[in-house]
Amino acid sequence: MPRIRNDRNDSIDQLFHGILSLQNVDECYRFFGDLLTVQELSAFAQRLQVARMLSTGKTYESIRTEIATSSSTITRVNTELRYGSGGYKMVLDRLKESSE
Repeated sequence: MPRIRNDRNDSIDQLFHGILSLQNVDECYRFFGDLLTVQELSAFAQRLQVARMLSTGKTYESIRTEIATSSSTITRVNTELRYGSGGYKMVLDRLKESSE
C-alpha cells in the first residue's frame, strides 16, 4: 500500500485535484513554478529521470555519470520501483505510450 495513503487528508486531496485540473505543460510550469522552489522541482524531475534510467537497466554508476545525483537518491528511487505502490512504473509506462 502506498505510504502517502497513511497521510491522506483534505489538503492533499485538494492539491491532487488542483494538479489534475492542469491542462497542458505551460499550465504545469506556471503552477509548479509558484508551488515549488527551483531546487524542489529539479529534485522531483531528477527522481523521475533516475526511475526511467533504472527501468531501462542502467546501473547506479552509469546513472551517476550521466546525471548529478547521489547514490542514496538512486537507492530510494530503486526501492520505490521495486517495492512501492507502482506509481513510477505507471507514469513511465504512460510517458512511453504517449511518445510512441
